[in-house]
Amino acid sequence: MGPHTLQKTERLNSRILIEQLFAGGNKSLPAYPLRIVYMPVENDNLPIVSLLISVPKKRFKRAVKRNRVKRQVREAYRLHKTLLTDKLEATGQKVVLAFIWLDNELHSSAVVEEKVKKLLQLTAERL
Repeated sequence: MGPHTLQKTERLNSRILIEQLFAGGNKSLPAYPLRIVYMPVENDNLPIVSLLISVPKKRFKRAVKRNRVKRQVREAYRLHKTLLTDKLEATGQKVVLAFIWLDNELHSSAVVEEKVKKLLQLTAERL
């Protein structure tokens, strides 16, 4: 597969890892309207990056809007994930990521893409 894919195996669905990620003590970076929470992991079964996207029901009551935001973030991540994966492959690290939506308003795909790219670059620098 090419570098611009997002496979099912890259999605975070382990309840234990999700609880560890949000338990506290993990690093977080804001780039309004998004926030990224990340945690380095030592697990051979995981891909280099495992991804979770959260859009709270508190922000958007309608599922259509929540799904739109998740689609925008997923697409932006898919296009720019090499910013992070290249660095992780070089160092041999693995990481668990969560993108959390912070705003009550919808934004254009260009704005979302710019913020995801910025967050991925900052995360790569910090790891």
